[in-house]
Amino acid sequence: MSVVKPSLYAALGLDWPKEKLTIWLLDDGNRPEFADFAREIGVKYIARPTHEHAKAGNINHALKQCQGELVAIFDCDHVPTRSFLQLTVGWFFKDKKLGMLQTPHHFFSADPFERNLGRMRRTPNEGELFYGLVQDGNDLWDASFFCGSCAVLRRSVLDEIGGIAVETVTEDAHTSLRMHRHGHTSAYIRIPQAAGLATESLSAHVNQRIRWARGMVQIFRLDNPLFGKGLKLAQRLCYANAMLHFLAGIPRLIFLTAPLAFLLLHAYIIYAPALAIALYVLPHMIHASLANSRVQGKYRHSFWSEIYETVLAWYIARPTTVALFNPHAGTFNVTAKGGKNDHDYVDWKITRPYQILMLLNLAGFAVGIWRLFYGHADEFYTVLISLAWVIYNMIILGGAIAVAFESKQVRQAHRVEVSLPAALARTEGHVYVCTLQDFSDSGAGIETESAALFQPGESVTLLLRRGQQEYAFPCSVSRVFGHHVGVQLQSMSTQQQIDFIQCTFARADSWVVREDSFPEDKPLESLREVLGLGIRGYMRMLDIAPHRYRPLVARTNTLGSWVMSFVPRNPPLSVQPDESTLMMTK
Repeated sequence: MSVVKPSLYAALGLDWPKEKLTIWLLDDGNRPEFADFAREIGVKYIARPTHEHAKAGNINHALKQCQGELVAIFDCDHVPTRSFLQLTVGWFFKDKKLGMLQTPHHFFSADPFERNLGRMRRTPNEGELFYGLVQDGNDLWDASFFCGSCAVLRRSVLDEIGGIAVETVTEDAHTSLRMHRHGHTSAYIRIPQAAGLATESLSAHVNQRIRWARGMVQIFRLDNPLFGKGLKLAQRLCYANAMLHFLAGIPRLIFLTAPLAFLLLHAYIIYAPALAIALYVLPHMIHASLANSRVQGKYRHSFWSEIYETVLAWYIARPTTVALFNPHAGTFNVTAKGGKNDHDYVDWKITRPYQILMLLNLAGFAVGIWRLFYGHADEFYTVLISLAWVIYNMIILGGAIAVAFESKQVRQAHRVEVSLPAALARTEGHVYVCTLQDFSDSGAGIETESAALFQPGESVTLLLRRGQQEYAFPCSVSRVFGHHVGVQLQSMSTQQQIDFIQCTFARADSWVVREDSFPEDKPLESLREVLGLGIRGYMRMLDIAPHRYRPLVARTNTLGSWVMSFVPRNPPLSVQPDESTLMMTK
């Protein structure tokens, strides 16, 4: 319920004529408390008697009872901004053939990579490349596709193609493909108009990607975009690219084990002299990395794809292979949202494949060192190249292992960092100007010079503005520290709940700046970061080693610190000498 409430409050506050807007809550769990809440706030509630075809079946069942020509679909954790319909609906009047318009999926909580590696807002997350660059490219060729949420679809087009597709577990992309086959167009606007919750654990993240991978390969088998009528050449290539991308699991596993064939089994996987391999392969790898960096820019930093793909490779290899031969296998699994981790822990089950690969590469490294000194002299450079490959693989595997160290997440209501003008009013009438630093659906963080005047437990009123209008929300002070005050929202009416969401999550500009806030890619800097993550993964494994190995761990940490001391570091800007100091030194 805590996940659904903000989304419904935001939907009730959409800037749109109320007589032309009907909000439906589709509950496939038939929960009485959801029905009661929908009735309380004045939205329509649908619970179907049967549950076939999961999300697609749920939407198709609701479409039989809806009358609107345009249908906006949101997952229950996606909170729309109040400008969502203003930005999207007009395009359907401009283009009568437009069947679907998609906006980005933006997340205000950290995904497992961002949270467990401490990279929130420092490195583009895994989905940033798709919503920031790929979908824009698809849109150029009229091939942007439905992503299941944060989109508007034309009802008459859905009726024409038989509703949301139910044959695969990625019903969204399959529905778009059918629209395009019937001659309708699609569009994508790269302006975030909703925000939701990212996957809350690495296991949930992996399970979600398994479903995506299986579903896209199912479409490739059952409704192959390369064949059949209705698609342009560019559309066929865009859809094929999206589907074949998920077949990268087996090639990635081969990449992680290929040098071991030579080091452990003495099998030549590349029949060429070591010098020729270096002359042909190294320039290609450098050129490919620089080209990717130039094209992807701030949407995917160099070498991070290695981490993302390695984490998923083992888990998507089997379902995608099975789907190629048996596309009807597999079921829809719902991604859990809104949970919390009460303590740090290691997801050993998820890391088991990485640990096996890591041990195999470690064995290959040890054998390679032995062969450098005692092997055939004419294989010296081949062994050297294979060792470099193994070291690179071990760094990537170390980063994959580091992601599995789940960080504690005690807040069930995720905080969103902002900087907005606000005010706190005390019961006697004094008003103190302050800055809203963060908010959630249950509280807020305030910065004010007058923080010392407030006491924990004190009743106050939080004043926020939306445009020229000011809104008041009853709160109690939960804590005071320095110039900061934490407040918890008290009982509010439905209208007050709507107003609070409109002043925070649903502001028209809430997510626009954040979407483009990532720094441009610097390949060498990214390489250093990935190298550090790889080492961090091994160090964290050593930290939880049994006590009898602790002396070895201490010596390893000392050696690692000594090696890292040779890495050049720029001094902080605050301590860098200015020009006058340099002149004096000269």
